[in-house]
Amino acid sequence: MTNLSAFVLDNTAIGSPPLVPEIRLHLATQVTPLWQATEASLARFGTPPPFWAFAWAGGQALARYILDHPETVAGKDVLDVASGSGMVAIAAARAGATRVIAADIDPYAAEAISLNAALNDVTIGIETRDLLDRGPAGWAVVTAGDVCYEEPMASRMLGLLRRIAARGRLALLGDPGRAYLPREGLVELARYTVPVSRELEDREAKEGVVFEVLAE
Repeated sequence: MTNLSAFVLDNTAIGSPPLVPEIRLHLATQVTPLWQATEASLARFGTPPPFWAFAWAGGQALARYILDHPETVAGKDVLDVASGSGMVAIAAARAGATRVIAADIDPYAAEAISLNAALNDVTIGIETRDLLDRGPAGWAVVTAGDVCYEEPMASRMLGLLRRIAARGRLALLGDPGRAYLPREGLVELARYTVPVSRELEDREAKEGVVFEVLAE
């Protein structure tokens, strides 16, 4: 067992997100150390904020949409960017995608994705390079959940998704109304009420919306 896998296992518990109960993940809960840890305390140990340890509302909505509409990804190559826990990538694999790659630059997220894929008995490739400024390559579907929480990330991510759309490929974004969600260039595909924790959000439920991103 690596130090990364030990960290993930020691600081999480296995659970299922409320909107996608068929998927199991290693998650931070009220009884696990990560739930109580602050960003400052993690930084002292060189550990980035554990976004991978939570099933965010936008990602849950996107995973639910893919599971309910498997034709979206079935028989296709799928790239899930800023994958976090790998929840959306796992949904794509379960929905019949030919190949799924989960991309996240955080090494702890990469380890969590590997453990979560095994937990759900699916095969997922993992990419730790920053792909946001790269060309769209040959992916048929590119997904991103809950990535509009800060401006630099949102701008770079939307740029990638729009380049994908410009190639005639499908670019999907799941978002619960984060601050930097663009107002134009999106087509709403589905909307879900997602139960969330008041420790993470400003209310007990968020509206998770799945959008198709259009080319500029």
